[in-house]
Amino acid sequence: MIARRALLAGIGALAAAPTAAAAQSAGKRPRVGYVTSAIRTVNVDAFDQGMRELGYEIGRNVLIEYRFADGREDRVPVLVAELLRLQLDVMLAANPHVIRAARHASPSLPLVGVDLETDPIEAGWVKTLARPGGNLTGFFLDIPELSGKQLQFLAEAMPRLQRVAVLWDAHVASAQLKATQAAARALKLQLQSLAVRRPEEFVGAFDQARQQQAQAMVILSSPLMFVNLQRLGVLAVEHRLAAICVFPPFAAAGGLMGYGPNLTDLFRRAAGYVDRVLKGASPADLPIQRPGVFALAVNLATAKALGLTLPQSLIVRADQVIGG
Repeated sequence: MIARRALLAGIGALAAAPTAAAAQSAGKRPRVGYVTSAIRTVNVDAFDQGMRELGYEIGRNVLIEYRFADGREDRVPVLVAELLRLQLDVMLAANPHVIRAARHASPSLPLVGVDLETDPIEAGWVKTLARPGGNLTGFFLDIPELSGKQLQFLAEAMPRLQRVAVLWDAHVASAQLKATQAAARALKLQLQSLAVRRPEEFVGAFDQARQQQAQAMVILSSPLMFVNLQRLGVLAVEHRLAAICVFPPFAAAGGLMGYGPNLTDLFRRAAGYVDRVLKGASPADLPIQRPGVFALAVNLATAKALGLTLPQSLIVRADQVIGG
């Protein structure tokens, strides 16, 4: 009888073993946080695709917790704190608002940032681009180079261009503004600074640009601008301003041109850094990277509405031509 009980106990243990092993394996699944102050966009799909390309199956061998503030920056610290309670292994911080909130809430959680607005050295977030030295690495835009390109494209579209308004988010875009001012001086363009902090200020800023006889507008990067591309495109046409924005989809939203990094490429590449952190790399040793793919989009229908004929030399360089 004792031998039989022992045998049955052994069989029971063997039968239970897979369930216990599965539970243990499930308990070891790494947990990644994805936080943005904006809305859910194709960038999420690009990041997920990047993770899958690296062998991850979301929900099986990795857990990804998504949080979207839907344009409400005040919600970001709440969402970050919520995720920190889940004991993340790494967080993808999708813009400067999230990076700031995460660094304040936890100086030790590994962060992979995607930030088009901030100079990370000037902000004191990293020591050097090659060796960040802290808990943050990721992808940051080379702001001076981009600002010069945007003004050059406008000057190409409007050979008699003299006065340019620059619409910028006072919360995050001061480094971009400085770079744009320097680029304007080099091109001998007069620049009109229009700072905004919320969407309700857009109309007044566009009105001011026209009152001061601006011929064109540069819209600098920020989460605020990104979630309001459609509205900004409409306002630019209504105020007869040839506008260019750092987000290429701005042209599809009705703006004249969009020129900047391919965001889906950036978020797909960000998955590679998340993977390296999960495999034991420290953000302190992972170099800050720059966007590798840039895109120019032009809207010929908007050009026609503004009475502009874009030169063929500009059109042939566009990655996307709308309304042709």
